[in-house]
Amino acid sequence: MKLRFRERISEFFAVPLFRRIAFHLRRLTAELDRAMFVRLAVGLFGIVLFASLIVTLVEGPRKSVGEFFSSLAGGFYWAVTTVMGSGDASYVHSPLGYVVSWLLVLFGVAIVATITGALVGALIDYLIKEGQGMGAAGYRNHIVVCGWNPTARELIAELMGDDYSHKIVLIHNKEKSPAGSGVYFVNGDATDAEDLRRAGIEEALAAIVCPSEPTNDADMRSILTVMAIESIAPHVRTVVEANNPAHVEHFKRAHADEIVVTSRITSRLMARSSLYPGLTDVVTDIVSGGAGSELYRVRLDDDWVQMDVDALAAMMRTDHSATLLAVCRGEDIIVNPHQDFVFAPGDDLIVVAQDLGELIPADLPVTLTPPAQREATSSKSPSSEAVKVLS
Repeated sequence: MKLRFRERISEFFAVPLFRRIAFHLRRLTAELDRAMFVRLAVGLFGIVLFASLIVTLVEGPRKSVGEFFSSLAGGFYWAVTTVMGSGDASYVHSPLGYVVSWLLVLFGVAIVATITGALVGALIDYLIKEGQGMGAAGYRNHIVVCGWNPTARELIAELMGDDYSHKIVLIHNKEKSPAGSGVYFVNGDATDAEDLRRAGIEEALAAIVCPSEPTNDADMRSILTVMAIESIAPHVRTVVEANNPAHVEHFKRAHADEIVVTSRITSRLMARSSLYPGLTDVVTDIVSGGAGSELYRVRLDDDWVQMDVDALAAMMRTDHSATLLAVCRGEDIIVNPHQDFVFAPGDDLIVVAQDLGELIPADLPVTLTPPAQREATSSKSPSSEAVKVLS
């Protein structure tokens, strides 16, 4: 019972807003003069206690010890409410009582105003820092976009238009977010471990690295970004855009999981389209989620292992309205597998489909739940939810 209660408390404070507030509180308490606040608090308590004692001695009954302490408790309550601005003026009747009341208002309210001002200042600081991208995301299973360029703009729009509830965090060294609303912005350096932690890289689902400029120097910085991510969060999948195809090997040595060379893809697509008209529209429609087409990576069911390619492709088309494109086996990808290809347990399939329906996606965190499937019956397991291939 206690364990469940602790788990619920932990889940409650795991809300991103609370995690951000906790980050700012840790930062503020590290910068504030704690000794000053301690002196203010002790001073306020001393003034309230002294005032309540004087008023009790002057105004309260002293026939017995019990009556004295009862009157002292009442005097302490009066002193506290007076400091807070809602005290009972009729509690005191003697001249000395009035003097104590005035002094209590003068000094006590001043101290309370000082503490209140510090708290309000902390709140304003929180709002300003959040607006400037100096906060911490506080998300889990989100996608971190490192850097900003036209590719980053398009991929954020694609991710925000997706069916899945993953949050997006942009880390970029600018004072204002170029991504607009809906994206949590972290003003920082993607090669800096502390800034990456503020973006929540250790609890992210994936990181996408975009070079800020189409230059070799930008590629070098992207390599440093990948190395920084791998050093603190090696379990996070990294997808990086490379400007120069010659740098692909460097990205591999930095342990980038997927490398996209946009110049190579563009040039090859233009070349093929010049020979075979219409290819550009087809590829664009598939990768951009056009009319009834999305790329998905799904698990190979154990019952399908003994099927040949033609039978599996026909079954996928008939039962799931999906077209088989490739097979993923470990780090190898077999595009358009031959009819003699033999499937093995652990293989994944790359398919084109309008949606996955009953197909099981590969490596989907439980927290990513498509809106259309959140209302499904409880008999459907969490693993039956879909995730789109980012490569």
